[in-house]
Amino acid sequence: MKKFNIRKVLDGLTAVSSSSSAAQTGAAKENDAVPESLQSEHFQLCKTVRHGFPHRPSSMAFDPVQKILAVGTLNGALRLFGRAGVECYCQHDSGAAVIQLQFLINEGALVSALADDSIHLWNLRQKIPAILHSLKFNRERITYCHLPFQSKWLYIGTERGNIHIVNVESFTLSGYVIMWNKAIELSSLDLSVAWWCCGTSSPKKLTIATIMMSFGHNRSLSIPARSYRGGSHLCYLLFGGFQAIHSVAWHHEGKQFVCSHSDGTLTTWNIRTPAKPAQIITPHGKQPKDGKKPEPCKPILKVEYKTTRAGDPFMVLSGGLSYDTVGRRACLTVMHGKSTTVLEMDFPIVDFLTLCETPYPNDFQEPYAVVVLLERDLVVIDLGQIGYPIFETPYPLSIHESPVTCCEYFADCPGELIPALYSVGSRQKRQGYSKKDWPISGGNWGQGTQSYPEIVITGHADGSIKFWDASALMLQVLYKLKTAKVFERARGKEEKANTDIVDEDPFAIQTLCWCPESRMLCVAGVSAHVIVYRFSKQEVTTADVQLLEVRMQSDLSNVDSPDAAGDQTPTQPSPPPPSPQESEPSATISTQASASGIISNSLADGLRDNMPCLQVRISPLKQSPGYQVELVVQLVWVSGEPPQQITSLAINSSYGLVVFGNSNGLAVVDYLQKTLLLNLGTSELYSPSEPNQRQPCSPRKARYPSGAQCDSNDGPNAAEERCKSPNSGSNSPCNSDEERKAKFIEKVKYKSRRFSKTVANDFARMSRKISSPNEQKPNSEWGTISSRKHFYYTHNGTSKTTRKSVELAFPATNSDHNMNSKDNSFSRSRSSSVASIDRESREAICAFCFCETFPRKLADASPSPCLLVGTTHGSVMLVALSLPSGDQQRLLQPVGISSSGTVARLKGGILTTALLDAAGALLPASYQPWYDPNASDEEKEKEKSRWRRPASPPSSQDGHDSQFAILCSEKQAKVLAMPSQTRVYKHNITESSFVLRADVVEMAGANCIACFCANGHIMMLSLPSLRPLLDVNYLPLTDMRIARTFCFSNLGQALYLTSPTEVQRITYSQETCDNLQEMLSELFTPVETPEAPNRGFFKGLFGGGAQSLDREDLFGETASGKASRSLAQHIPGPGNMEGMKGAASGVVGELARARIALDERGQKLGELEERTAAMMASADSFSKHAHDMMLKYKDKKWYQL
Repeated sequence: MKKFNIRKVLDGLTAVSSSSSAAQTGAAKENDAVPESLQSEHFQLCKTVRHGFPHRPSSMAFDPVQKILAVGTLNGALRLFGRAGVECYCQHDSGAAVIQLQFLINEGALVSALADDSIHLWNLRQKIPAILHSLKFNRERITYCHLPFQSKWLYIGTERGNIHIVNVESFTLSGYVIMWNKAIELSSLDLSVAWWCCGTSSPKKLTIATIMMSFGHNRSLSIPARSYRGGSHLCYLLFGGFQAIHSVAWHHEGKQFVCSHSDGTLTTWNIRTPAKPAQIITPHGKQPKDGKKPEPCKPILKVEYKTTRAGDPFMVLSGGLSYDTVGRRACLTVMHGKSTTVLEMDFPIVDFLTLCETPYPNDFQEPYAVVVLLERDLVVIDLGQIGYPIFETPYPLSIHESPVTCCEYFADCPGELIPALYSVGSRQKRQGYSKKDWPISGGNWGQGTQSYPEIVITGHADGSIKFWDASALMLQVLYKLKTAKVFERARGKEEKANTDIVDEDPFAIQTLCWCPESRMLCVAGVSAHVIVYRFSKQEVTTADVQLLEVRMQSDLSNVDSPDAAGDQTPTQPSPPPPSPQESEPSATISTQASASGIISNSLADGLRDNMPCLQVRISPLKQSPGYQVELVVQLVWVSGEPPQQITSLAINSSYGLVVFGNSNGLAVVDYLQKTLLLNLGTSELYSPSEPNQRQPCSPRKARYPSGAQCDSNDGPNAAEERCKSPNSGSNSPCNSDEERKAKFIEKVKYKSRRFSKTVANDFARMSRKISSPNEQKPNSEWGTISSRKHFYYTHNGTSKTTRKSVELAFPATNSDHNMNSKDNSFSRSRSSSVASIDRESREAICAFCFCETFPRKLADASPSPCLLVGTTHGSVMLVALSLPSGDQQRLLQPVGISSSGTVARLKGGILTTALLDAAGALLPASYQPWYDPNASDEEKEKEKSRWRRPASPPSSQDGHDSQFAILCSEKQAKVLAMPSQTRVYKHNITESSFVLRADVVEMAGANCIACFCANGHIMMLSLPSLRPLLDVNYLPLTDMRIARTFCFSNLGQALYLTSPTEVQRITYSQETCDNLQEMLSELFTPVETPEAPNRGFFKGLFGGGAQSLDREDLFGETASGKASRSLAQHIPGPGNMEGMKGAASGVVGELARARIALDERGQKLGELEERTAAMMASADSFSKHAHDMMLKYKDKKWYQL
């Protein structure tokens, strides 16, 4: 016996309560010597990347040189996109809506204007962008901004109609203000700047077109302004006979511009003849033959006018459709020459941009694509191909294609999984995309050190499941599985499925379980159905979908409960099922006829019974390579009540078993033999079952109505005749009063179910339910409980029914069971389809774990296959499994199942369970390596020869414990020594809140428990001592979406759905946080700015007499003075050097500043080297030409020149 070490007890004092440490035995003291390598220094929490479509987008901008796209949202977020895998997320602290974005083209900076009248300058030259400067307006509201190319002056239009000038370099206001209200003397009108753009004729001449919206008068006016060195000259156009203007687009020569109006018209104006428009067109208006004006259309919200050298210009506009197109989707119109193409969009258009070859506005634009930002999608249209096809988006923007209902994260998967999923998923890609490369191609990938494969699986409301490659901080869809193909779809309202569980989305995914090694997939839907899938690389056509119907009913109607006096009221036993060897396949596997709904059993009062919620497909099912249906399990209606939703699910490929549970109990299915092995209520698990082996049995028969006595000795025919529904025969007399009474009762029951369902659905959206102490629950000291159980046994081919009364005695002195009702009353609703609110407090099955452990408290016991079962009331039960030896015997002989009773009891519902060996290493569940079920026999034998079953855990020797059982609930965590089932450690995770998600994860070569609480705390506990390693207040629960999708994974990774369209990935690993800068992608890459267009000699000589304009002399401080301090407040951002110098201190700050200085110096040296090389090349060329000219004129006289 090792010496007791008091230091390790004190080290785990925060994790172990005084009562538990006093109860430690000699075995527990020996377990204290388990080494734990994880320390607090190994953990740090930070966000990594965000994937998906920006939630509630509001604005967009594009850098034509860097090829970077920026999208702003109504929540104050910024999303920046480059090439595939280059994404970045930023957030404004105020959370105000982003109304406009402007790139400093090829400068690595971005200007954002918010709805709170503030503008911010973002630095994009660093991997995590930061705000350099902010400017907060106090007296005027910002409505529009404009930043010309290669200009340091930012024009800001306000609600009062004024235009302020901001120096982008210093981010200070200029004293020069263009005050239109005073200039045109329209003091009686309330004007605001709605659109602003500069002319493009020359960078030295300022030509401005501004839309001034007159609120309350439905009038608008456009003002071109030409400013010269000596002053300014203003001329304005008042559109009295035209509708309101929504946008303006300049021709690249700066001589004309196009306006879009609210009546669906486009007007073209020349600068030299501003009296009337040069052209008026209505793109979608019907032209009457009598010469009248065309009918008004919907407003054209935006127009862009782009020219080409070789052909007609492009005019792209949104809106403008005729009013007779009611219900038509949003459209984008492309006008090129005489052709007009209308492109329908799936969602309303937020904004669009035309991508051009040159960034210079005074040159031919040469458009090649249009980026359309929709409310729920991003579309890029190719203008260079006939038909205008769209580009295939390389970003994971289709996460929200159907709402995400569940999510699972797997890190360090087998290396061949991602190529296998990609090979079958590549065949699902749509055709008709553009053949060109993705035009948004800026940025560079990060140099990450993570090389292990990561896979994310998302379940959706339409029944689809998507597999994503999440390796190296990327996210790319691999494969999509549609589970709804298994079922028949209702063609009309009268054929709607019997889905009283949910009103919408009957195929939605409730939960899923996936084994990466065997590639087995098990899915549970909200309509109380379970589908088992196998992975195959070959296409097959399934004639008959294997279906198993399971009848699960509540304990009160299924078990004889004792009354207060202890007397038992026997109930009529159900007829026994036939032996699986003698029964037909239809006894356990329903045929297509029963699956299609032909069976419509009903009780005497006309309630539904033995009917599934969905109808399985009748016609042959063609299954493409990928995941293919192996078995469908459906829960059926019981006595007019719909089946309860499945709350927990698990699959084991080595055992060939699937187990699922709900508020009624659990069921174990053998998917190899397609039989139901076990169907028990939750209360039946609290006592050990009979020692005899439990044979497979078919789903229980329908509950018989009162007055219909069925004796099993009369044979199946007699039972069938006696148990017929009164409505099924014509000789069932019913008087009119009884009929009316039955109809009235049925109507009341139906309305009560609908009301209960509505209330329950509302309760299901809550994070939890704290119920008051239930009077029907047992007291803290458990007494003797008698229950009557019905077990089916098979002996010599004859079936008989055995009824036994089992006495269950629970000691009141056990500390795990001696808890008051206040601790046991904590429960959380896990079902959104209960028939009454009282059912919320029913004990439901909420956790499963297949393992190999000790089913009995015996010193000489050996580990065997078992199943750990957790309930919402904190009970953990152990079920022993007896598997036939050999592959052939496994397919012929049934699996034996016996209950071993309760192992432990915790506060709150059980979330996760796991097993560790004596050294503290995780004992994973055994699995069967993957093989293709549709491959040839030779390939199958070859694959099977490589099968290896994981080594069984060592047996208990010399009476010592050799395993640790890890149990974690919503309130606490416990560690038990197996097989003695002695509590070794205990830790109360939270008292004021509850745990939403808990997982046993691998971290830095060791294991720990990762917990996410409803109060936003993320905690890490060491194993097996349950010592706290990390406790960070990260994200309070504000939406049930987070609770439903939050999941941990190995190696310090986690993710959750932060919005309906976005997935946020985080890490709790210190190593990953240290390497995050190298792993993140770069947005800014040094790119040389294209050369300015050559104006030409004659055009510069005879182009006009306009004087050149020096904006520095016009807007500079020497000419215009300083702006009023009360107009706007300058706020230095945390991303500028001043803020960094003030925030950084010590050695870390000095290193950070030195690193930034080195980076900037390296960039400057690189630019200097490029310029030096260019100058040397130019000098060599000049020297060569000079030498050639010297040789040419060397021997010639002056008069020969």
